Amino acid sequence: MSEPILPGFHPDPSVCRAGEEYFLVNSSFEYLPGVPISASRDLVHWRRLGHVLDRPDQLRLVSSTGSGGIFAPTLRYHGGRFWMVTTDIARASEGHIIVWAEDPAGPWSTPVVTRGAAGIDPDLAWDERGDCHLTWSAGGERPIRQARVDPETGALLSAPVALWPGTGLAYPEGPHLYRRGDWWYLLLAEGGTERGHAVTVARSRSISGPFEPGPANPILSHRSTTDPVQSTGHADLVETFEGDWAMVYLAVRPHGAPPGWHVNGRETFLAGVRWEDDWPVVDEGRYAVPRADTAFADDFAALDPRWVSPGCYPAQFAAAGPPQGLVLAGADGEAGLLATRAVDRFWLASAELTLGAGRLVLRLDERHRAHVELVDGMFVAAATVGPFTQELARVPAASAVPAIRVGPHPVANGPAAGPDQVELGYVDAGGFVALAGLDGRYLATEVAGGFTGRVVGVEQVARASAVRRFDYTPISPA
Repeated sequence: MSEPILPGFHPDPSVCRAGEEYFLVNSSFEYLPGVPISASRDLVHWRRLGHVLDRPDQLRLVSSTGSGGIFAPTLRYHGGRFWMVTTDIARASEGHIIVWAEDPAGPWSTPVVTRGAAGIDPDLAWDERGDCHLTWSAGGERPIRQARVDPETGALLSAPVALWPGTGLAYPEGPHLYRRGDWWYLLLAEGGTERGHAVTVARSRSISGPFEPGPANPILSHRSTTDPVQSTGHADLVETFEGDWAMVYLAVRPHGAPPGWHVNGRETFLAGVRWEDDWPVVDEGRYAVPRADTAFADDFAALDPRWVSPGCYPAQFAAAGPPQGLVLAGADGEAGLLATRAVDRFWLASAELTLGAGRLVLRLDERHRAHVELVDGMFVAAATVGPFTQELARVPAASAVPAIRVGPHPVANGPAAGPDQVELGYVDAGGFVALAGLDGRYLATEVAGGFTGRVVGVEQVARASAVRRFDYTPISPA
């Protein structure tokens, strides 16, 4: 099976190059800080720099549920600056937001709004004269639109015009424009971001068209195949410093009986690109991507950028540092979940609580989650699926720490096989002890809907909770 370069919930990738280093951003939806940014020297191995939208004057979310918040961003390097444009879906009717930075690690500027450009999935491209063009999806089956824009102010400098309707597949979106030789290329995502997802391309002598579709569209799709990687699409291209081209794109890895369930969200994959008759051809086998080393132990000497929270910034309720490690002490209405992306198929996570109260949570969204809670000397295991919340077990805690393990589904084959089994329990001197189990399909996107993936983390349940250590360990398949 192909390995992602960014496993787990890392959808809608956009990539650019500055010198001999590459930078990549992803959608973040309801999680804050928003728009994670990563860096690489070889396109295969990536390190997290932080987040582009990391403070309230840049982004405040209206809702923390339903895959709201930040949709697909585009990252570009031009004129000695990094530029990022994206959409807060709750304000999509107002336009998109643009920020810039001289250092991709930040600080990034306060956003400007492109009023008059309602829609999603914006892109920025500069033409031969230095004019900046904003290109975006108007939504639904409508053609991709474009206008000249002042990226410093967000002001549109021309009336929006229709650019290209795509090839006729559903939902033309995710536009990206590139100049190569005498041609401008327009890359699109079509077919919807589910199993029919595809990448299509068109070209023109002018950045504003008219565009002719490629003869081999779609240039990437795994639809109607048995490939273990599905929903391939929403791609972005980059020219390497060696002069080659590469593509990043999102995809999912479903498991279990048909139709299959993907649980860790849409992930970022990498492919090579070669050019034939001035058209891009995708080479999925060019790069050998090793399985990432994802294990970590965090004693919270500081708050690592892996930690995010749905709907609010971690600083609103969490503080890290000696002597207690992580303290969760949000005021009424501010207590939140501090979480990190689940990035493996099977794994074990545990949290050492020091104030005798706290909750270890596995979350897909607020209506699809499970937890092990330590309160009043008891471990309580519970799960929420849709409108139903059920306590599954309650036992004395003794000298142990709450833990969640995701392992193989008990039904290996046949129509009842789910993607995995979520086990709620604790870890003591003898290892992991399960208190209750839950079929993983109930914490999967195909059940819950939405565009995110599983996260695991800690949540305050009393006036204050403290965490001395958090451990995450992948489990190899048997």
